[in-house]
Amino acid sequence: MNERLKMYEEKMQKTMKSLDADLAAIRAGRANPHVLDKLVVDYYGSPTPIQQVANVSVPEARMIVIQPWEKKMIREIEKAIQMSDIGINPNNDGSSIRLVFPELTEERRKELAKDVKKKGEAAKVAVRNIRRDGNDALKKLKGTDVSEDEIKDLEEELQKTTDKYVKEVDKAVEVKMFSGCMNGLDAPSEHPTAQMECFLTPTSFDGGRGHERTPAHRDYS
Repeated sequence: MNERLKMYEEKMQKTMKSLDADLAAIRAGRANPHVLDKLVVDYYGSPTPIQQVANVSVPEARMIVIQPWEKKMIREIEKAIQMSDIGINPNNDGSSIRLVFPELTEERRKELAKDVKKKGEAAKVAVRNIRRDGNDALKKLKGTDVSEDEIKDLEEELQKTTDKYVKEVDKAVEVKMFSGCMNGLDAPSEHPTAQMECFLTPTSFDGGRGHERTPAHRDYS
């Protein structure tokens, strides 16, 4: 990539990372430790992520178990979960906390689907705004030692980069929509892949394409 465009691609990458985090935090009926990513507790005066003060495991498809390394942290963790927007009441047995994820109702699936689409659209707007800023900067190069042909090539390269990240956003939204059958398709005949995803683990699905997941694939379930 041309040096003049690197800063714009970096901004698009940050947009994708932000979307990844937002989608991961949306629970889709299965236990997903990522719902805890944005939660912090007071650990000796410092705001600290839950994962850094406790072991987080998923012993069952719809259950997360949080075991603090220091027993005194259990109340702090419980309070952080209660004050969050996770929407699940923590079960504190004195040594660990259990979060049981209820099955999604049809109404809740539709609400989550709208939220996922909304976040996806916002990410695409952000990516296109970055392209606009880049194009504005390129226009200012006219009349300098940069030729019109070079400027045109840069504009085309920026557009290709924009298209690339817009497609990444669409794929991220698609994967999340299929995760937990958020699209509300319940019968295998309506959408076999979506129905299958209801029972697969998060690491076994790639957005309905039928390919084996590689390390580059994201997990939004």
